[in-house]
Amino acid sequence: MESSILESIGQEIIGVMSPVSLCMLLVVLLVYSLSDSNPFSSSSAPIRTAANLVYLENPSDTTAQKLEGALLNALVFVILIAIVTFVLVLLYYYNFTNFLKNYMRFSAFFVLGTMGGSIFLSIIQHFSIPIDSITCFLLLFNYTIVGVLSMFSGGMPIVLRQGYMVSLGIIVATWFTKLPEWTTWVLLVALALYDLVAVLAPGGPLKLLVELASSRDEELPALVYEARPTVSRNEGNPRSTLGLLVAGVSDSGSVELQAVPNNNVRGDGAENRRSPEYTAIQVRNLENVEGERNRDEGERSPLVGHSRERYSSDSNSSEYSTVIHNRESETSVDEEMSPLVDLLGMDNEREHERRDSVVASRGIKLGLGDFVFYSVLVGRAAMYDLMTVYACYLAIISGLGCTLILLSVCHRALPALPISITLGVIFYFLTRLLMEPFVVGMATNLMMF
Repeated sequence: MESSILESIGQEIIGVMSPVSLCMLLVVLLVYSLSDSNPFSSSSAPIRTAANLVYLENPSDTTAQKLEGALLNALVFVILIAIVTFVLVLLYYYNFTNFLKNYMRFSAFFVLGTMGGSIFLSIIQHFSIPIDSITCFLLLFNYTIVGVLSMFSGGMPIVLRQGYMVSLGIIVATWFTKLPEWTTWVLLVALALYDLVAVLAPGGPLKLLVELASSRDEELPALVYEARPTVSRNEGNPRSTLGLLVAGVSDSGSVELQAVPNNNVRGDGAENRRSPEYTAIQVRNLENVEGERNRDEGERSPLVGHSRERYSSDSNSSEYSTVIHNRESETSVDEEMSPLVDLLGMDNEREHERRDSVVASRGIKLGLGDFVFYSVLVGRAAMYDLMTVYACYLAIISGLGCTLILLSVCHRALPALPISITLGVIFYFLTRLLMEPFVVGMATNLMMF
């Protein structure tokens, strides 16, 4: 059991780290290919975005001015993100699901079509690729339409959806690398702090969104990367989808069925190895119920091993309930009366435990923003030296691994930015200020080669 758990966790970690590493690698290649020889020169004018609404950094400004302006830009950007997130939570709370889906479709179309198209044109101009405008437009249009359909439509291969999610992160991260240096570093630290508060603090917008989606048993209304396809409770592994079927008969003779899902586990902890089969028994009166129970005892069927019955009557109506509980090892009928409310209460507890188990039930999901800001950090490091790129990459992967291990232990949604961004920023400045001068000095003096 322990080896299988460790093996599944390892597969989930590799399934998340591989696309993150690919995203960071492609962003570094794009930064090296499209940036100027000196990205910090005055010729590369900063662009006005939501991340630098207050202050535009100039090379002639002092360090104090750059730090103050970067803090103001980060504060405004975090406030804007918090406001937008709270608005999305309110819309999702009031069931504006179609509006949110259309908004995400438009956002993906805009990013792939305009921002991705700009990067595509820059690549064509930089490498002097011979292509006419009509072909370029058709390629970009098909790429955008297929991307929107693969991310928001069913029936598409999961590999195609994952690929477009990675490409979306690459495009946004490449644009964020155009921000000034001071604004970029302060913004990354501020977003890591905001992610920590928004996910873990009571009343945080992301915490509210996750809890609301979990209570409705729905997918998060956001762009998230899935390490593996989402499997519903009645599909996939049959060992984890055993449940109860409640059949009730009213006075009119009609049969009312209600499927009550739960994880059917034996008392000794071993899971059933048979797929569940449900049987609805139409009960006419109490004598038919007794006869059905006696017949079950005589046949000792392996499909129906545990039966609990409840008979309730009053002066106006009578109602009979039969609960069929799949169990492989038990064949005798338990004649102990059990209230249906207690049974449903136990099922609710199991359902609550199932929702808390993120790794075991639906796999690991990583938000698109995590891809973006991991790649922004590595892309900014690539503007200085390859040694800083290696250090930041190792720091980010180490932080992501720690976060995933904590996720498998805590069984709750955790922020993916704080540990990785903190380690990445620390390793960047340590490498730039200490390790890089030491290694370069040793190499130039032929003391290390």
